[in-house]
Amino acid sequence: MYSVQYIKQKFRIIGNSLAINRAIEKAIQVASTDISVLVSGESGVGKEFIPKIIHFLSSRKHNNYIAVNCGAIPEGTIDSELFGHEKGAFTGAVSTRRGYFEVANGGTIFLDEIAELPLSTQVKLLRILETGEFIKVGSSNIQKTSLRIIAATNKDLLYSIKKNKFREDLFYRLNTVQIEMPALRERKHDIELLFNKFSNDFITKYHIPSIQMTAESINYMKNYHWPGNVRQLRNFTENICILEINRVITLDKIREYLPHNNKELSLPVLVSNASKKSISDEIDVFYKILFDMRKDINELKNLILEIVKNNVNLVIEKNTHNIIRNNTFLSSYINNKEDKKIKKYNISDDNSLVSYNENNDILKNNPLSESLYLHNKELECIQKALKKCKGKRKIAAKELGISERTLYRKIKQYNL
Repeated sequence: MYSVQYIKQKFRIIGNSLAINRAIEKAIQVASTDISVLVSGESGVGKEFIPKIIHFLSSRKHNNYIAVNCGAIPEGTIDSELFGHEKGAFTGAVSTRRGYFEVANGGTIFLDEIAELPLSTQVKLLRILETGEFIKVGSSNIQKTSLRIIAATNKDLLYSIKKNKFREDLFYRLNTVQIEMPALRERKHDIELLFNKFSNDFITKYHIPSIQMTAESINYMKNYHWPGNVRQLRNFTENICILEINRVITLDKIREYLPHNNKELSLPVLVSNASKKSISDEIDVFYKILFDMRKDINELKNLILEIVKNNVNLVIEKNTHNIIRNNTFLSSYINNKEDKKIKKYNISDDNSLVSYNENNDILKNNPLSESLYLHNKELECIQKALKKCKGKRKIAAKELGISERTLYRKIKQYNL
């Protein structure tokens, strides 16, 4: 069995962290088998090295190795690319084409960004994993293939499953063995080694003088978040090597290439696009307003519970006016009493507020927990934020937890 150090030298992998060593060890251990492997990790961490290592150490190393970026292939042509097509299967199919699964027969295929596969293609991929069978686009003949599939993703597939964007059965079929590639921020001691390696490569390539980093610069780099991981570090090193006339790189010079404010970047990055994951700015405002209204709602609940216990009708009297006046929903509701002729309210069996007219006919059933007038609260919240921030809209937008563009639109909407 090959050693971790040999594999590092063979594939020019730089780093001595425990996490990177463990990932290579797993790749060595599973290489002799044909089980499926799922490589996970953030974008730019070097996930593409793992399938190359597995293929090199497997019995398939003399056959084809094909790497496919699923996210770079349009949805309309991905079935043709993976499974092939027959002549005339669709417009532009002027000849029969072999797909990647047919070409890689006997070898290894690496499906990068597996989370980007359409659901219809995921079904066909599952069939290949289970039976080794597939059908070309425009054909009715079943073909067999014998290959090893290694997949990689920078997304949280469990989150994608909950959003019905990834098949659960395919996930568990691919995830026989999972290899996690660590982020660069988790390999702080490897950052200097990687920088030296990249700088030497660029110095040799462009025939330029060597560069030297000060201790403060190295420390700054080690504590930087590196959201782009190794890929970002490589591009950063290339810029420094080419653009800097002074070959002694100081801390001030480093800060010109990397953000000054690293506070936000020190937060952990979620692999899910959390994706996957997107809530509009308006909904964020509504959530904030709902939390602010919690106190008023609790007061109303206590009042209603007291009435239910006593089994009496709710009559609008002086002792309840303060609570109702402070609640946007009830205030608006009671302001219409001249038209509706509302005189009293009862609590129904489902704890909702029921209004009656003079003839004791039910006019409207208004669940307090569902009917909330957010319009006025949103306006009030925006006014308070602008006042607090002395009219500075950018700061007010951050205070409200919305984008500055959304705040401008709301200001125009309410003629503030």
